Amino acid sequence: MQALTHWPSAARRVITGVFTDIDDTLTTHGAITPDALQALADLKAAGLTVIAITGRPIGWCEPFMAGRSAVPWPVDAMVAENGAVAYISSKKGLQPAPDLDKQLSKLYQQDAATRAANQTRMQQIAARIMFEVPGVFLTRDSAGRETDLAFDYNEFTRQPPQTVQKVLDALQRAGMQTTTSSIHIHGSFGAINKWQGAQWIVRELLQRDLTKELDRWAFVGDSGNDQAMFEHFTHSIGVANIARFAPQMQHLPRYVAPSERGAGFAEVARAILEARNA
Repeated sequence: MQALTHWPSAARRVITGVFTDIDDTLTTHGAITPDALQALADLKAAGLTVIAITGRPIGWCEPFMAGRSAVPWPVDAMVAENGAVAYISSKKGLQPAPDLDKQLSKLYQQDAATRAANQTRMQQIAARIMFEVPGVFLTRDSAGRETDLAFDYNEFTRQPPQTVQKVLDALQRAGMQTTTSSIHIHGSFGAINKWQGAQWIVRELLQRDLTKELDRWAFVGDSGNDQAMFEHFTHSIGVANIARFAPQMQHLPRYVAPSERGAGFAEVARAILEARNA
């Protein structure tokens, strides 16, 4: 990883879109800080496409997209559950999601029958893991999840690395794809991850092929479930708290911001905008 200052100005100048993780990348101690929120707004005001992509459940994301939170987030889309489901604006020509704000559309990668079958399997797997690994529980936001399982290891509880590994092993034995964020252990069925989800949402939102324009996109993240993005994005940046996970990661970002969490994201946004305005 190189310091953010090594990111060439010429490369920053042509950036037209930014993907960002949420937990511990945009947020600090569980909440988005004013500098990170302003950075999102500044990127949008400059004409960039801004997409949040997270391991959080789709139900958790809806208030921020619909403007029901204290401060609505200025993003074009929120991709949740590590790439499986998303909210975008209904202004894109899609039908509004039932029972949701009329300005939103909800998109899934998997069809309804597949999701229903997976939900039944996941309930059984969750019960078995919580029985086999004492002290491990589903995340508090699990009620809003539709396509994956998530166990808390670093949000409201603290689990040691050996317990995290036991959960990962159990999920993998059940045939699930696994990853860990800075706070949760995730398991899902199907070949879905943030990179696959990023390609999908660019097709749905912009009708374009992300793989053909990677020189114009940046990704900002901080932990293990961001590795697929770090691996593929030409312009990948970690906020400084990635140092905690770096020894266990196979794919690291090309650059790292000086500061942690939301302050680090704001530094990345400034680097892009300063180059565009130079």
